[in-house]
Amino acid sequence: MRTAVRIAATTAALAGSVLALTACGSSAKDTAASADGKGGAEVVLRVPDPGNSGFLAKGKKDGSLDRALAAAHAKVVWTGSAGPFAPAAQALNADQLDVAQGSITSAVAALAQKPGFKLFSQTAPDEAGEGILVKNGSPIKEVKDLVGKKVAVSQGGTSEYLLLKALEKNGIPVDKVERVYLRADQTSGVFNSGQVDAWATWGTFSIPALANADARFLANGKAVGSDNYAVWAVRSKFAEQHPEVVKAFYGYLHENGAKEKADPAAYLNVFTDAGPTAVTPAEKEIAVDFGRQRAVDAPITDADTARFAVVAKFYADQGVTKSQVDVKPYLIDIDSLAGGAK
Repeated sequence: MRTAVRIAATTAALAGSVLALTACGSSAKDTAASADGKGGAEVVLRVPDPGNSGFLAKGKKDGSLDRALAAAHAKVVWTGSAGPFAPAAQALNADQLDVAQGSITSAVAALAQKPGFKLFSQTAPDEAGEGILVKNGSPIKEVKDLVGKKVAVSQGGTSEYLLLKALEKNGIPVDKVERVYLRADQTSGVFNSGQVDAWATWGTFSIPALANADARFLANGKAVGSDNYAVWAVRSKFAEQHPEVVKAFYGYLHENGAKEKADPAAYLNVFTDAGPTAVTPAEKEIAVDFGRQRAVDAPITDADTARFAVVAKFYADQGVTKSQVDVKPYLIDIDSLAGGAK
């Protein structure tokens, strides 16, 4: 039996995230109901707010995403905020959101519960930006040193996956390491104060920890052999009704992701260079380095599908899901979308 410390606030926090999406998205939902594309009306695409950095933030600021969607008679409504995929999946299922990005690990966990969405785009695993963090002064030098230690993870997604992969690769029984379940955006204080010995996380949180919290990677995504793709999900009914909008949105992701990869620095601090959402000078160098190594959104190929199945089997073997999730029925061939459904 695995040992885990469950934080009761996690459930409440996730519920709060969904409520926030509901509150922010209610007017958008009403708009979507009236703007269904009939009679020349614009279709509304509800997208999580991108925050202060990245090509979607720039697309929000300069209106370029709306211009790209206009060709498909659609416009964007920014609703809620980008964050963990678990509450976003719930919002997709509840018709409060139309698209969201997450990891294939989080998507598999969500598909095991209530699959109200499909995946239409993939980005190869972030081998540089995700991994297991420890403090520079920590006596933990190798993955095997995690035995008997506490590691902060987010349940069922990237974070837990990275830890489990590292343990498997090093032949360490999972019950020899204590998993402390925390929401990713609530973990830095716990890690910084030494209440946990390590933290499995991804670029959003690893960059400030590496830059500001005297942290280092014990093992990054490459070292653990990660198959943790980033994926974009679309509400199933929306994809059926508006395939041309999904394809236009994908085109924007692919084109502008390539631009950001070529010049990551130009996509940092899009709205402000001060305050809690700003990338600090210390973080910028790391963010740029990771950004150059990151892949670009691309169609989901047969090879990607096979690796998704490996993740699904791993989750079933590890007891994260009760049985192996068949991801294939929930994939969209983006290249097949034009004026009609696949």
